[in-house]
Amino acid sequence: MVFRRLFRRQAEPDVQIQKGLEKTRKGVFDEITKLFDRTDIDEELYEDLEMLLIQADVGWDVSQQLVQELRDRVRDERILNPTDAREILRLEMTRLLELATRNRKVKIFQRGVPWVILVVGVNGTGKTTSIAKLVQYHQGFGRTVMLTAGDTFRAAAIDQLKVWGDRLDVPVVAHQQNADPGAVVFDAMQAAHNRNADVLIIDTAGRLHTKFNLMAELHKLKKIIQKHVPKAPQEVLLVIDATTGQNGLVQAAEFTKSVDITDIFISKLDGTARGGIAFSVAKELGTPISYIGTGEKAGDMAEFKPDTYVDSLFFGEGEGL
Repeated sequence: MVFRRLFRRQAEPDVQIQKGLEKTRKGVFDEITKLFDRTDIDEELYEDLEMLLIQADVGWDVSQQLVQELRDRVRDERILNPTDAREILRLEMTRLLELATRNRKVKIFQRGVPWVILVVGVNGTGKTTSIAKLVQYHQGFGRTVMLTAGDTFRAAAIDQLKVWGDRLDVPVVAHQQNADPGAVVFDAMQAAHNRNADVLIIDTAGRLHTKFNLMAELHKLKKIIQKHVPKAPQEVLLVIDATTGQNGLVQAAEFTKSVDITDIFISKLDGTARGGIAFSVAKELGTPISYIGTGEKAGDMAEFKPDTYVDSLFFGEGEGL
């Protein structure tokens, strides 16, 4: 039996994912690929691989796990060809990401019943831009969308959301700065019902995970939302900035302790050469990664697909098996 036949076909390319991971692929993962351009599988390969995975923001524990899994399979399956070892690494990385996506809930939209997305995350993660991407994503399915400026602590946040609302031609429910976020959300839920909106996206204040009172406010907002739609919010989406690496993972872990996060949006992947944060997120949080941001424009977003994500780290356009 030819060993290579055991592997799946390379995933269909996704231009947005390839675009977002270009820096990472041309940086650390190019070095990882070159590790396997040798005649033998030796101890140096494993040591260098672990170091490069850590540099790619895969994380210390996850890097060690991946290397150990590679060691075990190379030994148990008596692999001698470094190229075949590289393919095993790809499969193990994909499997790790798929374990988290198995928890992803099926999303069933109903016309006239607002699908409420509560967007959370600390300041600077790219929440507002990620919201704009979500608007265009849902518009692509023909859904009517409304926005809610629930971040009333920053005037700039309200203004930024209004600018995106104008650009994307969607209404924005907003009050003045320092208004009660609960009042804004209450008005937004009523407006969404009156206009038969399909999707209502609610921005929230950038919360440091150490601020217990701000976390408590999220629980308050959820109660207000549920007075109108008992099963809402159907998504509680946490935005993680890929450029912050393991720091962002620490913040995300604290959020999941206080809020029931259903989905994760990894933003700014195009801005880092260390795009391995998805592996740490999948392993440490277990929360489904649903979307990734691949640029600054509203259309620069992709649904997260584990096999395509991993293949885009190893192969550029026109490359592969």
